[in-house]
Amino acid sequence: HNKRERARDAKLIVEMKGPTTMLTDPAAPNDDPKSFTFDYSYWSHDGFEEDDTGYLKGTQPNYADQRRVYEDVGKTVLQNAWEGYNSTLFAYGQTGSGKSWSIVGYGANKGIVPIFCDEMFKGIDAKKAEGSQDQYEVLFSMLEIYNEKVRDLLNPSSSKQGLRVRQHPKKGFYAEGLKTLPVSSYQEIEDRMEDGTRNRTVAATQMNATSSRAHTIVGVTFTQKSKNAAGEETAKTSVINLVDLAGSERADSTGATGDRLKEGAAINQSLSALGNVISALVDKANGKAVRVPYRDSVLTSLLKNALAGNSKTAMIAAISPADINYDETLSTLRYADRAKQIKTTATVNEDPTEKLIRDLQEQNEKLMEMLKAAEKGGKITLTDDDDDEEEGLNMANSAKEMEDMNKNWEDKVKESQLESRDKEEEKRKRQATPHLWNLNPDPQLTGMIVHLLDDGKNRIGNKKADPPADIVLNGLNIQDVHCIINNEGGKITVTPDGDAKVLLNGEPVSEEEELHHFDRLMLGSSNLFVFHHPKEADNSKNKMEDFTYEMAQEEIARNSGIEVDESKGMRTGSGSRERTGRGEEDMVDLLPMVEQANAISMELDRKVAFEVVLMSAKARGESEGKPEPYVCMKNLDTGLEWLWPRNKFINRKFLMEEMYENYEEGEEWRLPDERDPFTESPDAQVMIGCVDVSMESLGYVLDMREQLNIADYKGRDVGVLNVSIAASTIRLYIFF
Repeated sequence: HNKRERARDAKLIVEMKGPTTMLTDPAAPNDDPKSFTFDYSYWSHDGFEEDDTGYLKGTQPNYADQRRVYEDVGKTVLQNAWEGYNSTLFAYGQTGSGKSWSIVGYGANKGIVPIFCDEMFKGIDAKKAEGSQDQYEVLFSMLEIYNEKVRDLLNPSSSKQGLRVRQHPKKGFYAEGLKTLPVSSYQEIEDRMEDGTRNRTVAATQMNATSSRAHTIVGVTFTQKSKNAAGEETAKTSVINLVDLAGSERADSTGATGDRLKEGAAINQSLSALGNVISALVDKANGKAVRVPYRDSVLTSLLKNALAGNSKTAMIAAISPADINYDETLSTLRYADRAKQIKTTATVNEDPTEKLIRDLQEQNEKLMEMLKAAEKGGKITLTDDDDDEEEGLNMANSAKEMEDMNKNWEDKVKESQLESRDKEEEKRKRQATPHLWNLNPDPQLTGMIVHLLDDGKNRIGNKKADPPADIVLNGLNIQDVHCIINNEGGKITVTPDGDAKVLLNGEPVSEEEELHHFDRLMLGSSNLFVFHHPKEADNSKNKMEDFTYEMAQEEIARNSGIEVDESKGMRTGSGSRERTGRGEEDMVDLLPMVEQANAISMELDRKVAFEVVLMSAKARGESEGKPEPYVCMKNLDTGLEWLWPRNKFINRKFLMEEMYENYEEGEEWRLPDERDPFTESPDAQVMIGCVDVSMESLGYVLDMREQLNIADYKGRDVGVLNVSIAASTIRLYIFF
């Protein structure tokens, strides 16, 4: 279970025996469990302990640690790469189920991608040590797909509209302009992955996509050049795609059900398209004549080869063992069960280098002839999958490929190393210099942003500051000059500028305060940092891993009047204590999101305010149940209020962030009412309140006419209800 599942007292409903996974329906615990058989079923729920390095090792034989998963799955991908086959590895499942853990991992628990890259370079070094004269070339790329836009994570300055997806007549779909960098060691790949992850983090802080709603594709191109018996230089190339898919939550669990604004539907369009492609491929494998809709999404276009072309493909389906996630777990298992029926045909990619260049030249000549024919009024014949504008672009790309192939590999590596030669020096300087490192809800993105605090005054502000700030922060509620952090003789202090929002360990700061090692610092509404002080670090008993985003938010919640105690429940500022059905964490999670929504509303002058409210079962119109956190949206002009369940609010907040991003970029951000996340449809059903109607009179066969008060969720009288109940004649038979 993850932390949220534990807080909700979730029950275990998954069992594994060998390669078979069994799922019990919590609503029918006595029924036979549903069984699904795969190549492997890995148990990671319990049966492990953490060693001194932070690595989770098994204490029970059924526990699958990171190394075991790599040995079974990742090692096969690496073997395929050495043999010249294209390979793809998908990680699929709901948010929080462990997709990123398996693919990337955290800390000492490295996932498949870093172990794969490390082992690949160990293999290259071993071959060279044996005297191999072969040349080995590795290219690395990293992209993100969010809302059907492709973003180059190694080139964050690329267009906001994202990279265009185009089609090559032989290689298939590709992202035009994607930066591919030569790497010559595992350390370089680790640095590049860190760069890509840092760019994801910056985007998340700036109110862009969060990691759970974006797909990440790490691409590794591995080329082995050698000479055959005839003395020809041959190139064996393998393209490896390692895909961390977005969270696969169903519509009702993301809050999209019943909401006219379905941001989740747009984000998960690619996941739905992937499901449709898989279904079509299964039908095709069973002999049905069906069209496979690769073009329905960017994701399926880019992964066409992996799904049905020249590739060896594997899927990791990550599931939650908790009863509260039964529907998502069942959906994931069914998805994986369908996917395993797909058959791909992989071939070794080996050709003489001269032939590759010759093919590119012939392709260019063919394209030139087609263009000349078109200029003379002739026709260009395109396949069903081609676009009219592809041909000229393919010609340009072919020319670039020839140029790259002719360029000396050592020169390419030197070019790449020039970009990263200062990284080690930066890391050394970081350890010796006081600095701030970021906290993020996604552990992968924590610690990715570092701001060094040089001697003297460090002015922190937004990009509008004049003169420019020493440290520029983006995000909500960051003022032109937000605060000053002073570094004098090893004493570090923070001073807010005016009424700028600065929280130190959860408490508001209004004047100069000294910072100490591992202090938490919130600047504005979305920039959360931990302070590192080298002079105090050696005496600290804590580790970096001890400080999480959730811990810092709970600290802020406590200081705002909400006491969080998992064993006793949640105490509000009034002193009342409730054990919520969804757990205190949902309430704590909502507080920063509501603050950000209010900040966006104020920045865009939307005249709307949000607040978190605790709704009893009765206030929700339910006969029983525990209190749950809702978000109340109030129109400040009309006074009208709407109550949104947690998931609906989160869904709307993503749309608000997108609107704010367009505003920040100077683009058109206003939307019609039917697409505006700050409005509610006039046709929307609104629960006014509840009425208690006593049925006691019916026991005496008496009519009842009464005027009763309607109470809202706060217990306020908001209207009256005239109730009339007529008793019918009741005949009573008693048998002896």
